[in-house]
Amino acid sequence: MRRYEATREIMNAIGDELVVCNIGHPSQEIFKLRDRPENFYMFGSMGLSSSIGLGVAMAQDRMVVALDGDGSVAMNMGTLATIGLVRPKNYMLVIIDNQSYGSTGFQRSFTADNLRLEEVARGSGVESVVAVHRETEIAPTVTRLLKEDGPHVLVVKCEPGMPDGIGVIPIDGMEVRNRFMAAAKPG
Repeated sequence: MRRYEATREIMNAIGDELVVCNIGHPSQEIFKLRDRPENFYMFGSMGLSSSIGLGVAMAQDRMVVALDGDGSVAMNMGTLATIGLVRPKNYMLVIIDNQSYGSTGFQRSFTADNLRLEEVARGSGVESVVAVHRETEIAPTVTRLLKEDGPHVLVVKCEPGMPDGIGVIPIDGMEVRNRFMAAAKPG
């Protein structure tokens, strides 16, 4: 399974939760799979999806799911320490670990060698840390975790690569921001 197939399974399990997605190809894949106002697509801020998602979760009660990559989380590991410190019950960080920097050409990331993000999350005080390796495990795991108090860190292990023809997101950053803010407003 590649990131695209893993992301499809994640989005199949998402209901009305707010989703903050990593830059580049991951955002483009989610747009193609299931565009909706509750998705915040990142443009030009690698490493910050987890932090932005955490901030959104801290600002409200609604469940927030941040989708990030192993390379991005490695660039901003302070976010794992912050998640472990503030422990928002309404937050899940999903790390797609394809052992590469997928949006820049699939160069090997630290997780291809010695970095184990699950261990870093646990060492940072996050109590709910789960790793999945099979496509069939993803949607049931996401569904289960969304019903439990967080924070959660879910590491999805997959292969590098992506399908052809994903395309760019045809809406600009201001529209993404505005429709996300409207969708995120409390009831």
